[in-house]
Amino acid sequence: MNIGEAALASGVSAKMIRYYESVALITPANRSDAGYRRYDESDVQILRFIRHSRDLGFSIDRIRTLLALWRDRGRKSADVKALAQQYIGELESDIRKLEAIRGQLKHLADCCGGDNRPDCPILDKLAEK
Repeated sequence: MNIGEAALASGVSAKMIRYYESVALITPANRSDAGYRRYDESDVQILRFIRHSRDLGFSIDRIRTLLALWRDRGRKSADVKALAQQYIGELESDIRKLEAIRGQLKHLADCCGGDNRPDCPILDKLAEK
């Protein structure tokens, strides 16, 4: 199948397929005599794996590691679980940071009159040293 068909079958845009090839996340596609990229079902399966990984927010480097583990039939599921748990910890940290930011911004918004007067506690806070 061509890149458009592979994109449709995998749910990964043609632009992203070319990007994944450029960062060596996937191997360069075989080419037709006319130079067009050609994909088979195993390529589409890899692209789906990448799409699902990206949907979960995994970085390109982590997806590279996950792909290597997926391809390694001698892998230990403990290695995959450890990677997932590390990422969960990072997500929980990010969530705490975002909740703190939301709380600060909500407090500032609650303190702002939101009227026609020029004084604004939000801008005052942003201008602090």
